[in-house]
Amino acid sequence: MLAAVLIIVGLASVFGFGLGLAAIRFRVQGDPVVDQINAVLPQTQCGQCNFPGCRPYAEAIAAGEADINQCPPGGEAGIRALADLLGREAKPLNPENGEEKPALVAVIDETVCIGCKLCIQACPVDAILGAPKLMHTVIAAECTGCELCLPPCPVDCIDLVPAAGEERWRWPRPGTGRPAVPAPGGTA
Repeated sequence: MLAAVLIIVGLASVFGFGLGLAAIRFRVQGDPVVDQINAVLPQTQCGQCNFPGCRPYAEAIAAGEADINQCPPGGEAGIRALADLLGREAKPLNPENGEEKPALVAVIDETVCIGCKLCIQACPVDAILGAPKLMHTVIAAECTGCELCLPPCPVDCIDLVPAAGEERWRWPRPGTGRPAVPAPGGTA
């Protein structure tokens, strides 16, 4: 019995060591073009581009499987930035994917909210807080205005309102008093 355990431990050690070496030798590096494209995208994770998030859309653009004009939250400015990055011709936003809108933020009417958690489950960026059978609220600084929380709400207590500048406030850089990450339309 002891010999069987020692043999299994020995084999596991040898195979573990071999897998460790293989992981070092055959490490897959990320595609820098995909990383650059993903950095240009707005990170709303809304799915309007027909992909489950910005990273899969960036991978499809890099592979030539998707066009650069499928992101309504990025709008015309995003299309121009992608065209400049990739050396392509800018084109109008594809109307099949939606239309460009001003920055929006979800607001929950807490007096109507029944705490069903359906909006929490639908939010791709975890901007909604709440507990079962208790009211929910939106962290405005995290909300991307993707509208994915609207359809599952059974009591229609969520509205989208224009994002205000103070809702996009960022902590200042140490010693400078300036924002570490510029608010939309601001400078760092």
